[in-house]
Amino acid sequence: MKHSESYFDGAEGISLYTQCWLPKNITRAVIAIVHGIGEHSGRYMNVVDYVVPNQIGVYGYDLRGHGKSSGQRGHIDSWKQYRIDLMNFLRMIKSQQMGCPIFLMGHSLGALIVLDLILAENEELAGAIICGTPIEPVGVAKPYLVALARLLSGVYPRFSVGLGLDQDALSRDPAVVRAYKADPLVHGKVSTRWGTESLSAVASVKMQVEDINVPILIIHGEADRIHTAEGTRKFFDQIRFHDKEIRVYPGGYHEAHNDLDYQEMLSDLLDWINRHIEDQSLPV
Repeated sequence: MKHSESYFDGAEGISLYTQCWLPKNITRAVIAIVHGIGEHSGRYMNVVDYVVPNQIGVYGYDLRGHGKSSGQRGHIDSWKQYRIDLMNFLRMIKSQQMGCPIFLMGHSLGALIVLDLILAENEELAGAIICGTPIEPVGVAKPYLVALARLLSGVYPRFSVGLGLDQDALSRDPAVVRAYKADPLVHGKVSTRWGTESLSAVASVKMQVEDINVPILIIHGEADRIHTAEGTRKFFDQIRFHDKEIRVYPGGYHEAHNDLDYQEMLSDLLDWINRHIEDQSLPV
C-alpha cells in the first residue's frame, strides 16, 4: 500500500494533519475516518490493514486539538468548527479521488461529528459508518463534569479539565490498552466549552434522527461501558431511512475496531461497503 501525510486548512485556517493509505493499483472506494476524543488518526491500523488489500483506500485526519494537528488540546470555540473541518477534509479527498465513492466513518466523538454533518450538509456520501455512538454516554459525561462545563463555559471557555475516561474500557485486548496509555499523541483533556458544545450536539442529533437520509451502518460493543449499546439501539430504531443496518457485538468493548473480535467487525464492514459499491453499479 501507499502511505502519505500532509496538512490541510480547517475552519479559520487552522492547520490539520491528515494521512492516507491507498492500494497500489485501483481504488474502488474510500473510507474517511473521524477519530474519537483524545486520540488520533494513527490508531486505526486494523481498519487500514484489512480494507486496503481489498482496493479500498483509507483517509484519516487529526481533529483540531488532537494528535499532530494545531489547537489547544480538547478545545473548540464552537461545534461548527468540527463541521467545517470535516467538510474541508472531504473536499480534499474528492479532489484527489475524483468520482470515487466515499464512506464516512466516525468513532465515538467522531461518530457524533459524522452524524451532525450528514444531518446538516449534503456531501454526496456513499454511506456513513457510525461506531461507539455517544447517544447515551455513561463513561465520560459524569454529572460533576457536566455541571462544571455549564458553569464555566461562558466565562472561562478554555478552562481545561480531565475527561476521566476509563482507559481499560476501550478494548478487551490488554495490548491495545497498554499501547493507548503509552501513546504520546493521546491526551485526556477537554475544555469547558468543548463540554457544552458536545452536549448540545448530542441533543441536536437525537432530535433530528428521523431526518437521516444516507445509507448507514451502526456498530457497537454490547459491553461498552463508555457509551451504552442500549442508547444506540434506541437511536437506530428511530431512523426512518430504509437503508440502515446495525451490528452489536456480544461482549464487545468501546473500540470495536481494536477489540478481540475486530476481524469479525471488519468483515461485516467490508461486506456492507461492497454491497453499497455494487448498488452504485461499480466493479467489485
